Amino acid sequence: MGPDYVIGPGDELRITIWGNIEGQWSTIVDRDGNITLPKVGILGVTGLTFQELKDTLHKQFAKYYTNFEMNVSMGNLRTIRVYLVGNAIRPGSYTISSLSTLVNALFESGGPSKKGTMRDIQLKRRGKTVARFDIYDFLLKGDKTKDIRLMPEDVIFVPPVGPLVAIAGNIKNPAIYELKGESKLSDVLNMAGGLT
Repeated sequence: MGPDYVIGPGDELRITIWGNIEGQWSTIVDRDGNITLPKVGILGVTGLTFQELKDTLHKQFAKYYTNFEMNVSMGNLRTIRVYLVGNAIRPGSYTISSLSTLVNALFESGGPSKKGTMRDIQLKRRGKTVARFDIYDFLLKGDKTKDIRLMPEDVIFVPPVGPLVAIAGNIKNPAIYELKGESKLSDVLNMAGGLT
C-alpha cells in the first residue's frame, strides 16, 4: 500500500498498538467516511492519504496514551465504479479495485476497438480531462510512467482512431500504426522496431 493511497468508504483499516497500551482493532470506513475507535470515538478519515491517516491516528491516540507504538495496515479494499466509453471493445460500467489504474481498466475492458485511438485516451474526472494516455508508450517501450490511479466515477473516453500508416517489408514489426501529430518516416520506422 503506497503512502499516497486515498482512504474512502468501504476500506478496512487494521490498527495494532503496543507499549503502555495494547490493542488491536479492525474497522471499516462507513458511508459517511468515518471510523469508530475506543477512547478516540468517531473520526473522519475519507480523503486522507494512507500516510495522513497513520499520522492522524497516532495524534489521536497520543491524546490519551504515552509510550506506545502503532502499526496501521489495510485489510479489504473498497471497489470503485468507473466508465469506459467511446470506441472501446467493451464499453460500459466497471467495478474495479480502488488500487486500479487507467491501464488496469483498459485491459479489463479489452482496450480500444479497431475504430478507437491508442494515442490519445482521455481520463475525465468531474467533467474535466485530467490525463491523456498514449498506449504506444506502454506497449512499445514498456513505459507506464503516465499511468494514473483511478477515482470513483472516472470516465475513460476512447476517441476515434487518428491517421494510420501501414508499413511492411524488411522491418522487425510490420503492421498498421496510428500516427500522432505530424510524423516522419523515421518515427514510423522506430515504432516498427527498425529495419531487419
